[in-house]
Amino acid sequence: MRLEAPWALLVLLAIPVVVWLHVRRRRRGSLRFSSTRHAARAGRSLRQRLLWAPLALRVAVLVLLAVALARPQEGKEQVRDVSRGIAIEMVVDRSGSMNAEMDYEGERRNRLEVAKRVFEEFVVGGKGGLKGRGNDLVGMIAFARYPDTVCPLTLAHGALSRFLESVKLVQRRSEDGTAIGDALALAAARLQTAEETLARQTRGKDADYEIKSKVIILLTDGQNNCGKRTPAQAAALARDWGIKIYTIGVGGGDAVTTVRTPLGDYKVPVGPGVDEGTLKALADATGGTARLADDAESLRAVYREIDELERSEIESIRFLDYRELFPAFALAGLLLLVAEVALAATVFRRIP
Repeated sequence: MRLEAPWALLVLLAIPVVVWLHVRRRRRGSLRFSSTRHAARAGRSLRQRLLWAPLALRVAVLVLLAVALARPQEGKEQVRDVSRGIAIEMVVDRSGSMNAEMDYEGERRNRLEVAKRVFEEFVVGGKGGLKGRGNDLVGMIAFARYPDTVCPLTLAHGALSRFLESVKLVQRRSEDGTAIGDALALAAARLQTAEETLARQTRGKDADYEIKSKVIILLTDGQNNCGKRTPAQAAALARDWGIKIYTIGVGGGDAVTTVRTPLGDYKVPVGPGVDEGTLKALADATGGTARLADDAESLRAVYREIDELERSEIESIRFLDYRELFPAFALAGLLLLVAEVALAATVFRRIP
């Protein structure tokens, strides 16, 4: 609570004057008696014992009116973040080769599962120093032979876990493949219309958010072997639209997966390995970086690097919303004043 006009409390200095005048006024009238001894033995009535009440009420009225004049206000501080955020499209490979194993927290999990978990840490914040991307538009595209939009660009990251659960390894042989070019082209198209997406989500009312830059993070363990567009064509499209591509190659040529049989578990080689040359060319063409990761910790290291390179700018605007409280004090003072006048004219009436 705060006082809008604290100088009004100077009225309280009048209280000693009011008390002095009241006491002085009471001493003016008197009657002489030869002796008051018998009257003293009779004791004091309730009225006599409460003779101080009108003065107390007058003092209370002055206090309440002084506080009301000072205009007490109850305020709540609010912070509005004006952000220059980043639009991020995660493009993740879900082809059959992503079934190869990686180390995650001391356990062996397939690459896709590890990629999903570390990406969630990157977005919401988590282990390995990842701070989260709370102020950024984030979306996800998964691809094998065909790319699919898993999660549209959104600021509501709470639903990300459910979207990630829907990303599974490709099940049909006819859908298997690695269409890097088509996946990147779809991601670039989604980012190109990011402003329209933001306007729909905020109903065109949020003028405090500006897309500072647009980024694609490509995570794959293979080589482009299908699709209508080549990675180079997709990179040219992204470059023309001012979109950076950060590439992460997962695993290497010696990747294996575990196959369980009645005779035991066997390690089977998976896929031809990462096309490092293509990934580097994609990054170089658009101003991004190309990195390799062979376990969860090295994958977090790559995300930490991206985290530092692509940070949102946030300016906090603080403002206070106040509610006036003086009417309650003024009303209480008025009621006490009415009570004092009524008592002075009835129960505590003095003659003369």
